[in-house]
Amino acid sequence: MTTVLRAHAEDQYAEELAVLAKGDDRVRPPGWKLSPWAVTTYILGDGDQITPKYIGPRRIVEVAVATLATDRALLLLGVPGTAKTWLSEHLAAAISGDSTLLVQGTAGTAEEAIRYGWNYARLLAEGPSMEALTPSPVMRAMAEGRLARVEELTRMPSDVQDALITVLSEKTLPIPELNREVQAERGFNIIATANDRDRGVNDLSSALRRRFNTVVLPVPATAEEEVDIVSRRVGQLGRSLELPETLTGLEEIRRVVTVFRELRAGVTEDGRTKVKSPSGTLSTAEAISVLTNGIALAAHFGDGVLRPSDVAAGIAGAVIQDPVSDRVVWREYLETVVRERQDWRDFYRACRDAG
Repeated sequence: MTTVLRAHAEDQYAEELAVLAKGDDRVRPPGWKLSPWAVTTYILGDGDQITPKYIGPRRIVEVAVATLATDRALLLLGVPGTAKTWLSEHLAAAISGDSTLLVQGTAGTAEEAIRYGWNYARLLAEGPSMEALTPSPVMRAMAEGRLARVEELTRMPSDVQDALITVLSEKTLPIPELNREVQAERGFNIIATANDRDRGVNDLSSALRRRFNTVVLPVPATAEEEVDIVSRRVGQLGRSLELPETLTGLEEIRRVVTVFRELRAGVTEDGRTKVKSPSGTLSTAEAISVLTNGIALAAHFGDGVLRPSDVAAGIAGAVIQDPVSDRVVWREYLETVVRERQDWRDFYRACRDAG
C-alpha cells in the first residue's frame, strides 16, 4: 500500500507497462521503452489486460505517437477538460518510463524553467560551473533522452515560450556562461498542451508553432462515450481516495453528463429546445469532479446511495461562474427543461433547493 495521494502513471500502471514490454517485439524508436504500437495499446487498452487511459478516436492517438517518433514536438490543443494533461502524462510514462519532467506554464513562469538556473550559494563560492548549474526539466530530458512535458504553453510569457525554439530546431541548449552546450540524446522530445479558451493570452509565435505538430483533442462525440469516460474516472478516483463504497447508479451520472452537454451545446439532446449557455466550460473533467464530490457526500453524510441531492450543489457551482448572468441561465434551464422531464422531478427539486 502506498500513502501517495496520486501516483505517477508509470507507477500506477507499472504492471500493464511490464506486460506490454514483455510481449512487444515491434521496432522501437531510439530511447523508447515501448514500440509505437504498444504505446497506442497502452493508451487505448486491449479489452483484456490493458485498461483504456484515453477514450476517443484511435487515429488521434496514433498521430500523436507517430509525431513523437519524429523530430517534431507535439502540441495537444483543446478546450478545458479534454484530457490533454492526462494524455501527455501517459504518453510520457509509456515512451520514457518517466512522466515527471514537467514544466507548468503560468504568467509567472521564468525562462529558467525552460533552460537552467543556478545554485547561487555555489555560484558565489566557486564561480560558474556545471556543479553550480540547476538543470530545468527540459535540460534533464535532453541529457537523458526522455520526454519533457510543458503544460499550458500559451499561459507563459512570449519570451519564455521562445526559449524553446533553439531546443526544438537545433536539439541543443547553449550554456554561454560556461561556453558549453547540452545536446539532446535520442529519445528526447517535448509534449506541450494548450487551452483553446486561452487563445490571445500569449499566442505562439509562427516560428515556435512551426516546430510543433498540433493535435486537437475533441470533446466526447456522444453522450454514451462521455458517460463511459466519467464512470471510469469516478471509479478510479473513488478507489485512489479510498472513499467508502457507494452505490453509484448510472442514472445520476447520465443526468449530470446530459445537463453539461445540453448547456455546452445550447440545445437539448432531442434538438427541440434551445437553451442559453453559461460562461463556464462545463467540461468532462468538471462532471467527474461534481460526481466524485457527490459520492463523498453520499458516503459520509448520506445513506451510501448517490442521489440527486448529493450532486445538485456541485452542478450549480460548476454552472454558476458569473453570479449574475449564469444564475439566470441556470434558473431558466431548470424551469424550461428539467422541470418538464417527468422522471427528473427529484432532480429538479434537489437543484431548486440547492439554488
